[in-house]
Amino acid sequence: MTDLTDREEDQTIAAEYALGLLTPPEARAFEARLAVDPQLRADYALWAEDFVALTDAIAPVVPPKSVLTGIEAQLFPQQKRSLLERLGLLPAMLGGLTAALVVLFVTNQGWLDQPGVGPAYTASAQIAAEDQSLVVLARFDPAAGALRIERSAGGALPGRALELWLIAGDNPPVSLGLLPQTATGDIAVPEALLASLDGGVLAISDEPPGGSPTGAPTGAVLAVGAVTTI
Repeated sequence: MTDLTDREEDQTIAAEYALGLLTPPEARAFEARLAVDPQLRADYALWAEDFVALTDAIAPVVPPKSVLTGIEAQLFPQQKRSLLERLGLLPAMLGGLTAALVVLFVTNQGWLDQPGVGPAYTASAQIAAEDQSLVVLARFDPAAGALRIERSAGGALPGRALELWLIAGDNPPVSLGLLPQTATGDIAVPEALLASLDGGVLAISDEPPGGSPTGAPTGAVLAVGAVTTI
């Protein structure tokens, strides 16, 4: 009678394992027995086949794409991050966003460029580190086709260079060239990239002399700022 009771208990546990109802410790204990008990393996195989057969009469349904997207987001959250997050720019952007808004407000008020005094800038970005250790104002002059660079804080480390990058949407960063060694200077913007300035992001990375050798940022991204157009 005891043997019969044990067999019934084993069959019940095998069914619960096939359905995923056992706790992790119970499942590990059952799997340890599976490795050495042929009869228990047979019980499990029988239950698994029976449960699979229950779905034979169910017509297949193609799930909406949102289901796969949701599953991937839960299983692989790192792969779903935006380009800005993958580059580590998003926290810096949030830190510099307030400064960018201030620049936009001041520009709209006409405090920076009075009529007839200086160039009419159509886009600007306050590129700043979170701790304000590097602060660069970049303003686009359409007449010159260049960004006017004004660095008010920070600079390149000895033996290093600061490189300016343009990021449009989720596209890879595109180098605009090295920042001037002086506090002010111009960086020409290729005509093919002019449209990308609108809604783009400017970032500054720490690079070896002469700039990145790979065409992408190789050093730390030190500062970032969203481009605002007027």
